[in-house]
Amino acid sequence: MPTATFPAPARTSLTLRDVCTALVEQGLIAQEDAERVLTANLGADAAKRHPLTVIAEAGLVSRQSQRKLDLERLTQWLAEWAEQPYYHIDPLKIDVAAISKVMSYAFAQRHGILAVEIHPEEIWIASAEPFKSDWESNLGQVLKKDIKRVVANPEGIRRFTVEFYQLASSVSKASGATKQGAANLHNFEQLLDLGENENPDANDQHVVKIVDWLLQYAFDQRASDIHIEPRREITQVRFRIDGVLHNVYEFPDQVGVAVVSRLKILGRLNVAEKRKPQDGRIKTRKPDNSEVELRLATMPTAFGEKMVMRIFDPDVLLKGFDQLGFSKEDIQRWKAMTEQPHGIVLVTGPTGSGKTTTLYSTLKQLATPEVNICTIEDPIEMVEPAFNQMQVQHSIELSFAAGVRALLRQDPDIIMVGEIRDLQTAEMAVQAALTGHLVLSTLHTNDAPSAITRLIELGIPSYLIRATVLGVMAQRLVRTLCPSCKQPAEIDEKAWTDLTRPWKAPRPSSVFAPGGCLECRNTGYRGRAGVYEILQLSPALRSQVDDGCDLEQLRIGAYKDGMRSLRLSGAQKVAAGETTIEEILRVTPESQR
Repeated sequence: MPTATFPAPARTSLTLRDVCTALVEQGLIAQEDAERVLTANLGADAAKRHPLTVIAEAGLVSRQSQRKLDLERLTQWLAEWAEQPYYHIDPLKIDVAAISKVMSYAFAQRHGILAVEIHPEEIWIASAEPFKSDWESNLGQVLKKDIKRVVANPEGIRRFTVEFYQLASSVSKASGATKQGAANLHNFEQLLDLGENENPDANDQHVVKIVDWLLQYAFDQRASDIHIEPRREITQVRFRIDGVLHNVYEFPDQVGVAVVSRLKILGRLNVAEKRKPQDGRIKTRKPDNSEVELRLATMPTAFGEKMVMRIFDPDVLLKGFDQLGFSKEDIQRWKAMTEQPHGIVLVTGPTGSGKTTTLYSTLKQLATPEVNICTIEDPIEMVEPAFNQMQVQHSIELSFAAGVRALLRQDPDIIMVGEIRDLQTAEMAVQAALTGHLVLSTLHTNDAPSAITRLIELGIPSYLIRATVLGVMAQRLVRTLCPSCKQPAEIDEKAWTDLTRPWKAPRPSSVFAPGGCLECRNTGYRGRAGVYEILQLSPALRSQVDDGCDLEQLRIGAYKDGMRSLRLSGAQKVAAGETTIEEILRVTPESQR
């Protein structure tokens, strides 16, 4: 964008002609482009919209950079023209409760401004009308602080002004009736029954609005988990985005209780039971009208009931293995195991490593009219019409083992067991594999070879493992570099050596480092992909599986058979420019040999 100064327009409020003239004079668009935009927007409706919005919708291309003049680039240009700082409104970094107290909603709407940051000596005010200042002196006198003006996207100001003030209003009204000191009776520090619970009702319209905002906001920010955590006097809300937690909002404690109660009602949980953990689910819609499922889990804590919602996007079931992060070799090895008529295939990794996504995607691709797929899960993660899904219910003694026993009488071809936790479940999985079924399940181990020794530790005889287990896959999720801003970087020789030890893989010709842009919220990363360690039990490896099985020898044998460690799999992604060495080292265990 040009930095040469250009005279301010004659009017304080920008018009479409002012902006088009400035863009032509600065050489960003041609005169004929400006005339076309002006001719197409002569009506009263166009006059009501901000000039930058109108020009952005025209889809013009900058004559200088050959890049599309979208709303964000036009806003940056306007900030330079007005010689004011450009500001991108990131809702995750806005203190909604504080900024809504700076000015009234009516004042913000009338002048098209929004407070975005509050500092001890000054307040930052965003506007898309940088030459208009009739509000500035009045606001400065009221606030008794300096005002720093910044230029922000006009659509962002319009949208977030409505959202932030509505949220602040809902929270205020939901907590207004309890200013007399109503307490969270399940805070461990409140040992006495303090009388009638005056907390806002879970069905109160303001609480309903808060919950609706929370869910829509999470979808909009690509969150995978929503954490609602009670503290001493507040309830903290955090989103996990690309594997990292971000603070989002702080509710008064009684509003937090009402929000959790509202979510429990939606998830058909027992609202009155706050002393023990509960699980439930909600099915709702995203802003684009696509369906999405949320798995709810509550837990009693010292300050009240905590809730975590895991967001499952049904679109993941439509993703191919390459979209999940599998290399061509990984796909071949994985299909070689999962397309067998019978046997056990295990997926291992810690919580949140993508095991469920991998299993569901695999089952979805195996689901044809000719096969009967049955699952036993705790709980059912995503409801899929192509499967016959059953949920563990300990209250009626329907455990994993009992569920597999029942499934065997349902004429299945493929059985998915949510997790092998104990000997009884492992024995039933082995029994199912021995009687001609393909069994897919998960285990919690750090790498693939450890799953074999884990089964032996559970009490499964080694000869049954040799007879049934087809293979094991360990996996992790790593953040992928944002394609819009990743940049070439010098390779760190020591880090590369640590990553590929002990294989000494050839150094890639180039690697990339995270940059930072609006699309990735200046983190440099956008989205996640899997790295995989796939162990196929070849005849040579089967011979090593005995009651005294040596894990280290098994691992060495697996490497000789072509298994790549998680770190070596990650190194391939680094060499392909998909992620960074630091990210792989962060999430994968050290390779051993």
